[in-house]
Amino acid sequence: MRRLFSVIFSVVILFAIYAAVFGMPDRVTSALNLETAEAQGDQAAAAGPAAGGRPGGGGGRPGGGRSATTVVTTPLELQPFEVVLNALGTAVALRSADVVSDTAGEVTQVNLSANTTVAAGDVLVQLDARTQTLDLEIAQAQLDQASETVARYDRLRASGNSTVTDVTLSDARIAQRLAEANVGLAQVALDDRTLRAPIAGKLGLSDIEVGDQLSANDVVVTIDNDEALLVEFELPERAIGILQDVQTVVASTPSFTGRNFEGEVVSFDSRLDDVTRSVTVKARIDNASGELWPGMTFAVRILQESDPLPAVPATAITWSRAGSSVWIDADGKAEQVAVTILYRRDSTVWIDADIAAGTAVISEGAQKLRAGAAITTPDAVRSGPKDGAAKEDGPRVGADASAQTAPAGDPT
Repeated sequence: MRRLFSVIFSVVILFAIYAAVFGMPDRVTSALNLETAEAQGDQAAAAGPAAGGRPGGGGGRPGGGRSATTVVTTPLELQPFEVVLNALGTAVALRSADVVSDTAGEVTQVNLSANTTVAAGDVLVQLDARTQTLDLEIAQAQLDQASETVARYDRLRASGNSTVTDVTLSDARIAQRLAEANVGLAQVALDDRTLRAPIAGKLGLSDIEVGDQLSANDVVVTIDNDEALLVEFELPERAIGILQDVQTVVASTPSFTGRNFEGEVVSFDSRLDDVTRSVTVKARIDNASGELWPGMTFAVRILQESDPLPAVPATAITWSRAGSSVWIDADGKAEQVAVTILYRRDSTVWIDADIAAGTAVISEGAQKLRAGAAITTPDAVRSGPKDGAAKEDGPRVGADASAQTAPAGDPT
């Protein structure tokens, strides 16, 4: 017997703790309310007309039925989702070239003022070319001599002189061709003594001065054509799906705070980096004004806007073993609809669901709903029933209970 009392006592204590923490279960509350209403009805019947009550009178709805659940609804809207990708990149000139010395020699002339604009073919550095000039004169003299010999042999053959054989004339013409080749080589050697700009653009810094000795393959100066810049940056693997559709980027640089520059994606790599798992992208930014410089750091932002999609507040999403879902207002009844979450940002969730635009989606109070439950909104609660009758949330007690009268035919 003691064990039985101990078990009963433990159950009572556990139930009391549960009720204190989580509240009384709905079924228990409903049963208690029903018993209270019946007890008050019996008291009112016993009091009789002197107490202001009628037989069978009692407050509340017959049978103690549950009222509609108050929820907050939000119309379902169609909104595009904007994908934003951010990256850091470095700019290089659209065209850039290093001026390299092909031969060794002493510098005799320099035109390398930094940050000045030059045209293609302008003379930048002149090396000592006295030897090459003399070599060209010697080769030209040999060519003149060989050409004169061929011309004399041709005149003799034309006059009928038999002393000039075919072999002699052929040797003279071969010597002429060799002399022409020597002239060409001498001219090339002389041209190599003059370093010219291969492209139009701006000159970089150079420490070359008159009297310096250059070696072959020495870099003299760099030239950047900055009419447009190429910004190279890396995007994560998830960006592959949008690179085919995105053409425009927005770039900003700390050098011009508050300004944005539009660019165009011109190319991207055909494979991901094995280590960073990212793809390299190049975007072109026009720079006709010349205010942007190669080497600047740019914060690049890529935007892609999807087609309009159903969007609901994040509080409207409920979860169960079947997955995610939302509750909608179906003519005053709660209806649960399964959804697939596509995107989430801040307090908005974009979903894929068979719900028409404008449908009232329950954004607050969905956790206490069951399928088919009657629902109402705060506006409907404040306005009261359409027939103007006072809204009753349950049986009233005390002095108010004695003033209530039951409609005719109510069960006692």
